[in-house]
Amino acid sequence: MDNWEIWAKALHIMSVIAWMAGLFYLPRLFVYHVDAPRGSVQSETFKVMERRLLKGIMNPALVAVWITGPAIAYGYGEWDEHWLHAKLLLVLAMTGFHGYLALAVKAFAADRNRHGSKFYRVLNELPTVLMALIVILVIVRPF
Repeated sequence: MDNWEIWAKALHIMSVIAWMAGLFYLPRLFVYHVDAPRGSVQSETFKVMERRLLKGIMNPALVAVWITGPAIAYGYGEWDEHWLHAKLLLVLAMTGFHGYLALAVKAFAADRNRHGSKFYRVLNELPTVLMALIVILVIVRPF
C-alpha cells in the first residue's frame, strides 16, 4: 500500500464520520425546530445552527468522501467488485438524502417547512440503515 493510499483512507474515514454525524444531527435539529414559533429567537437560532452544520461540516465532508472514496477504490483496483458497486449505489442514496436535507434547511430558513416532528423522527432513521448496509458491504464483502 502506497503512502498516499493510507492518507486517503484516513481522510476518507474522518470525512465519513463528520458527514454521518451531520446526517444524524440535522434531522434531529428539525424535530426541535418544528416546535419553535416562526420568527422566534429559538427558531432563528435553529436556522443558524442548521445552515452552519450543512455548509461548514456536511458539505465539505461530502465532497471529501466523494474524492477520497473513488481514489481509494482506484488505488486498490477494486472497480470491478460487485460489493463496491452496491456500496456506491447506497452512497448515492445517502447523497440524495443529504440533498433532501439541504432542501429542508432552505425551507426552514424561509419558514416554509410543511412537515411535523414525527416526519423528521422517522426520517432520522434512514442514514442509520444506509450506514449499516454500507459498513456490511465494506467489511463482509458478501459478493
